[in-house]
Amino acid sequence: MLGNFIHDFFDYHFLQNAFVTATAIGIVAGAVGCFIILRGMSLMGDAISHAVLPGVAISFLLGVNYLVGAIALGLLASFIITYISNNSKIKNDAAIGITFSSFLALGVILIGVANSSTDLFHILFGNVLAVQDFDKWLTVSILFIVLIILVIFFKPLLITSFDPNMAKAFGMNVNRYHYLLMILLTVVSVTAMQSVGTILIVSMLITPASTAYLFTNRLSSMMILSSILGGASSIIGLVIGYTFNIAVGSCIVLTSAILFAVSFFLSPKQNVFRKRVVRA
Repeated sequence: MLGNFIHDFFDYHFLQNAFVTATAIGIVAGAVGCFIILRGMSLMGDAISHAVLPGVAISFLLGVNYLVGAIALGLLASFIITYISNNSKIKNDAAIGITFSSFLALGVILIGVANSSTDLFHILFGNVLAVQDFDKWLTVSILFIVLIILVIFFKPLLITSFDPNMAKAFGMNVNRYHYLLMILLTVVSVTAMQSVGTILIVSMLITPASTAYLFTNRLSSMMILSSILGGASSIIGLVIGYTFNIAVGSCIVLTSAILFAVSFFLSPKQNVFRKRVVRA
């Protein structure tokens, strides 16, 4: 299986593009996902990943690159959710549900208007094997930009993630770093559409980070491990999906889930087997 993939990898340019793109997405999604789960914002990641759908549809209708509309609508959704939560008695989960469902419904309608069912399938479930050179290099560029931003603002994001009240006491603008994270989350979600689609993006953000959390209490170590797990899941999923001619995005997500399941039983934090021995 691996031998056939390696042989084709050196022969087919599209497979090289898929490898680089999937790996880059896995790495950057793993890094950003750490802040998402520490802030308890898993639902926000799911909402934004689905909210980009109407933006993609609008881009198709206007004849512009899908990234333009997807990022714009993703940011709009995050701002709407935050505004509703901060300026009403509606709780955050309800605001997310209202915005998420509305944007998703709008996206499906606009895709129907564009008469592009094939594009809708690729948007929902991804098609990393169809990535072109421009998209590949754009993804790699986004990887470096996002990682650089995370390094520069690591301490403020760390403090505002663990204790927002203390951050406010220090005079930090908590909302500023919240919106910064929302921008990064939106950009990563849009980029990840190429590999796993809007339906499964949240898994790329949450699962590697959750797995890494089982092994360490340090955020820096967690980010490194999560990025490694995200990249590894992407590579393994790509190999399996290409070799057996099945959906690559789904293979990536399932690989990540299997790594989490194994880690759940083996990690020092869980000590599942040790607890069973003690009880026995």
